[in-house]
Amino acid sequence: QVQLVESGGGLVQAGDSLRLSCAASRLAFSFNSYAMGWFRQPPGKEREFVTAISRSGGSTNYADSVKGRFTISRDNAKNTVYLQMNSLKPEDTAVYFCVARRTAATMSVPTQGYDYWGQGTQVTVSS
Repeated sequence: QVQLVESGGGLVQAGDSLRLSCAASRLAFSFNSYAMGWFRQPPGKEREFVTAISRSGGSTNYADSVKGRFTISRDNAKNTVYLQMNSLKPEDTAVYFCVARRTAATMSVPTQGYDYWGQGTQVTVSS
């Protein structure tokens, strides 16, 4: 079973930056066979798509709410995906989940249908 372990969450002030990491292991296929992404669940709300990156890292997709502030990247040699979050706002407060989905090489970056989820890491932004 694929294992995704997030790290890097914490408590920060509005305007600060934070970098999340997600290490993947126990993969049935090579890491570069999977699109990777991040979802989040704000308190009292449903989970929502944040961003995703293609197998090679050449394509990305962002929710409108984080465009221009968040950047997703991946290091296929380290089986790791990152989420750089800048200019954080109180409304970014949520549990952030790393996700993975095996995709075809020609597939566009998916915003749903992820098969594997991490346990989540808490990000709290104070005003």
